[in-house]
Amino acid sequence: MENKLPILEVRGLKQYFNSPPKWFKKSPHIHALNGVDLYVNPGETLGIVGESGSGKSTLLRSIIRLYKPTAGEIIFQGKNITRMSEKEFLPLRKDMQMIFQDPYASLDPRMNVKEIVSEPLVIFKKRKLLSLTRHEIDARVHSLIEKVGLSADVLRRYPYEFSGGQRQRIGIARSLVLNPKLILADEPVSALDVSLQGQVLNLMREVQQEFGLSYIFVAHDLAVVHYMADRIAVMYRGYVVEIAEADDLYHQPRHPYTQALLASVPMPCTDKTSMPPLLHVAADDLIAQESLCACPFVSQCPYAQGRCREEYPILQKVRNNHAVACFFFKKIKKITNFIKI
Repeated sequence: MENKLPILEVRGLKQYFNSPPKWFKKSPHIHALNGVDLYVNPGETLGIVGESGSGKSTLLRSIIRLYKPTAGEIIFQGKNITRMSEKEFLPLRKDMQMIFQDPYASLDPRMNVKEIVSEPLVIFKKRKLLSLTRHEIDARVHSLIEKVGLSADVLRRYPYEFSGGQRQRIGIARSLVLNPKLILADEPVSALDVSLQGQVLNLMREVQQEFGLSYIFVAHDLAVVHYMADRIAVMYRGYVVEIAEADDLYHQPRHPYTQALLASVPMPCTDKTSMPPLLHVAADDLIAQESLCACPFVSQCPYAQGRCREEYPILQKVRNNHAVACFFFKKIKKITNFIKI
């Protein structure tokens, strides 16, 4: 895997929004992403974790061009798609699809299942980017519906007739219909009952193996991300503060925020004395923007020093495939067997 060129590279990606509240005078913009760097290899799953508001969903929507990035580059299959026109990007668009978080809102209630799943094929056929007959489209839809564990008799039914797990299966079928190479999954199981989450996750792993897919997988549930991901990136306030292979990150986290994030997971029979203290964040601190010339975690970090308030730490290698954005990571207490997944 390491010898292949990445299917996706994100370089210095920034996403600012221009609509702060009137009373928010400290910054003219909301900084959702502040120079994100990451890559995804063919056939790999990159997990993204972080608290609400850290920029995870914004990152996915910027990559797939639902948002126009403020700065930075997105390289997909060796091509810079950041400033492409819609006409230029459309042939590549079929190779990058998205599974949305809410299976209740992401399906058009006015369309039946057959229309929902076949719609991408119909659109690309109208744009003359695919040459498929109606019979071939129908066969593709039937095949995928069965692949995701539903029967062909659901094709004439509408979204309101299905459970959340069934709707998410329909969403997965829709994301696969164009034979994509990369799927961006934005918390695809967070709206489902625990009993259904395992079924959908196993389905996603099965189709990944069968179709040779790459995933960027966002989730709040740290156990879910560990189960799905080969590597994991930790985001905080629009920055990637640590990135490593899944087992390495969970068992030997090196950034103070990663340690605190993992410590927040309820664990029975855990030696609390070996865990770092949970963070207590004031409401004003969540609203206020830290200086872009400072570490975003400086106000809560027990290891912070003067340099942290004057300079942003870039990602630096701890060991192979493990990087952390911290000036003093060598001084931070290493915690082994941090979390048992």
